[in-house]
Amino acid sequence: MHVRATATLVALFALPAIAVPATSQENWDLDAIADGLEAQVIEWRRDIHQNPELSNREFRTAALVAEHLEALGIEVTTGVAHTGVVGVLHGGRPGPVVALRADMDALPVPERNDLPFRSEVIGEFNGAEVPVMHACGHDAHVAILMGVAEAFAARRDDINGTLKFIFQPAEEGPPEGEEGGAKLMREEGVLRNPDVDAIFGLHMQAQAPVGTIGYRLGPAMASAQDFRIVVKGRQSHGANPASGIDPIVTASQIVLALQTIVSRTLNLTQNPAVISVGTFHSGLRSNIIPEQVEMLGTIRTFDPEQTATVHRRIREIATHIAASAGAEAEVTIPVTVSYPVTHNDPELGASSVEALRGVAGDERVLETPLIGGAEDFSFFQEEVPGFYFFLGAKPLDVAREDASAHHTPGFFVDENGLSLGVKALMAVTLDYMGQSSLSTER
Repeated sequence: MHVRATATLVALFALPAIAVPATSQENWDLDAIADGLEAQVIEWRRDIHQNPELSNREFRTAALVAEHLEALGIEVTTGVAHTGVVGVLHGGRPGPVVALRADMDALPVPERNDLPFRSEVIGEFNGAEVPVMHACGHDAHVAILMGVAEAFAARRDDINGTLKFIFQPAEEGPPEGEEGGAKLMREEGVLRNPDVDAIFGLHMQAQAPVGTIGYRLGPAMASAQDFRIVVKGRQSHGANPASGIDPIVTASQIVLALQTIVSRTLNLTQNPAVISVGTFHSGLRSNIIPEQVEMLGTIRTFDPEQTATVHRRIREIATHIAASAGAEAEVTIPVTVSYPVTHNDPELGASSVEALRGVAGDERVLETPLIGGAEDFSFFQEEVPGFYFFLGAKPLDVAREDASAHHTPGFFVDENGLSLGVKALMAVTLDYMGQSSLSTER
C-alpha cells in the first residue's frame, strides 16, 4: 500500500468466465495444495523479510523470484520497470489470460518486532541513510505468489488458459527523479503479449483477523496525489514584522482554509475526501521571520470529478490567501505521486466473492468500507478488469486497537494466514478460467 493507509480489509470482483472444458476437480484440492506449500511459503517470507529492499532497488528479491520461476519451467522476463519480474505459464487447454500481481518493495522504517528474522538492514532513500523494513506486508505477497506459481506449474496441463505472474517493484513510489511501479510496468507492456483479460491481487491487512478476507466492489481504495505549496514572503527581523511579509502566518492560514474544501465545497453524501498537510518547513532562528515556507500534503478522493474540484480549490485558496497578505504562492499538483482510484469491477467481483467464500467460509469473507489508502494496482485496473482484496493478518489474541498499523515499526503479520492467501489467489483464478476447485475449510 502506498503510504496510505490503515483501513480495513478489501475489495474483489470477477468477469464472466470464458466457456472452456472443465478439468479434473481432484487436481484443485486447494486445502491440500496450500498445506503442502505452507512451510515453504513461510520460509520464503521470512527470508525476504530479513532482507528488505527499497523501491526500484529490489535486486535480491527479484533474483530470488526469477530463479524460482525458472526452476518451475516458467518463461521469465527480468528488468521490467527496473527490477520487476514477469513469468508466463501456458496451460494445457485454451482459455483466458489471467495476471496475478505481488509487490516487492519495503519501506524506510526501523523494525521493532522481536523476531529471529527481524530486519537489521540499512539502505539509502533520497540521499539519506535509513533503516529498511517490510512494514506493509509485501514480503508476504511475494511469498504467497511464489507458492501459487509453484502450485499452478505442477498442474499446468490442467490449466484452462495462460497465467502471468507479475512481481512488481516500487509500489510505495519510486525515489525522487525516477519512474517506477505499476504505471511504468504498464507502459512497458506488462499486460500485453499475451494480452491479459483480468488481473487479481491481494494485500495483507494487519488490523483484520487472520483467516478473514475483505472486499469491496466498485471504488474500493482512494485515488492519491501529493501536493506542494511554496509561500514566498519577505524576510525581516522577528522584532519588526511590519518591515517584511510573514510567510509563516500566511501559510498557516492556507493550511486551515484547505480544510474547508472538504467541509464546505464537496458533497460528502456522495463520496468522502481527505486533504492533509504532512510537512511544514521554514526558518532557521527564533528571531528571524523567514523568506518562504514549503509544505507538502496528500489528497484522497474517490471520484475523478471530485479530484478535479479539490485540485482547483487548493490552487485558488493558496494563491488568493497569499495575495491578500502581499505574498506569493506556488502550487504543484502532483509532485511525485498520482494514483487512480482502485476500482474493483462489479461483475468480476461478484463471481470472485463466491470463490473466496468457498475457501474461507461465508462468515469470513467480509465487505469493507471505503479505504482512504491508495494502491498503484489501480493502474492495471485502468487497462483491464481487476479485483483487489485484503487478507487478514492480525493474530486472533490481539485486539484490533492494539495491532500496529501499516508503515509503522511494529507492523506484524500472523503467518498462519499465508496459506489462505495461496488458496484465495488460486480460487479466484480458477473461477475466472471456468474451473472447479475443492476446499474443505468451511
